Amino acid sequence: MSVLRKHYLKGYTARQIVQRAMKIIPYSVNVMDEHGVIIASGEPSRLRQRHEGAILALKENRIVEIDSATANQLKGVRSGINLPISFHEQLIGVVGITGEPEEVRAYAELVKMAAELVIEHMVLIEQRQWDKRYREELINQLILRENSTESLRSMAAYLGIDLAVPRVVLIIELSQPDREALRNVMDYFENHARNHLVTFTEFNELIIIKPITLKEGKWNTRQEMGELQIFKSWAASSGFSRILVGGYFAGETGLHRSLLTARATQAMAKRQKLRSQYIFYHDHALPALLSGLSESWQVQELSRLWLQLAQHDAKGVLQQTLRTWF
Repeated sequence: MSVLRKHYLKGYTARQIVQRAMKIIPYSVNVMDEHGVIIASGEPSRLRQRHEGAILALKENRIVEIDSATANQLKGVRSGINLPISFHEQLIGVVGITGEPEEVRAYAELVKMAAELVIEHMVLIEQRQWDKRYREELINQLILRENSTESLRSMAAYLGIDLAVPRVVLIIELSQPDREALRNVMDYFENHARNHLVTFTEFNELIIIKPITLKEGKWNTRQEMGELQIFKSWAASSGFSRILVGGYFAGETGLHRSLLTARATQAMAKRQKLRSQYIFYHDHALPALLSGLSESWQVQELSRLWLQLAQHDAKGVLQQTLRTWF
């Protein structure tokens, strides 16, 4: 999946180059795009003019020096030095320093280097922004869609995320979130847990798609406690409340089901006023499933069947078996 187009030298980036260069040298600086048009300049009146010196520098991919005598013969040109700038071996524009060549020559390579560093920095920022958008979109598709799509698989491949890795959905509730604390939480996952997919669904709620380890196809939830406690420590400044852990389900719809079970566990925990800070769906599957059926005909029917069972189970063996099973 291609995110960044080949137009690396944009207006904002060009203006950044001019501003930074003119802070360190006493000469006007111009930036021309791949067509030789001035898109940023220390002299605003020159904007959008075609610069013949830049066109020559682009055409021949070389430094073009222009003295006063030559400048008088060219259109839109003043004396100075024009240096082609490249990114990823692609010629993308020209940076020019206005002044007599013998005066500005000493600054030429410095300005070119600064320009290419600014471009690299701006492209990196844009890349991160695109990555963030794609990660958020991937999360939404993984947990909200009931089936996989080709675009989802392509997006995951672009981000370097292996969809075959088993994962579950966690909901972290925050009682006192603030902007700085939330930024710190996101920075933690960005820098220390990149294999986790994280998003905010509400201001006080964080959803995490967390990789897990299976042994013989089964998930040991107790082994997760150490990492969950780390999550708690990072979320403490936002008033960590609790973590609700959905079930693990294989297949393309697994994460969607994991989210549904995490939500069901959350609703059950609120209804029953559970105080535990770590609540696993697998430990409360039956009440979690029934919590969404409140006041419905399904609950009435289940209650009727349960009473029938209880009447024929004086020792409570069958009832305990069902509780253990679910």
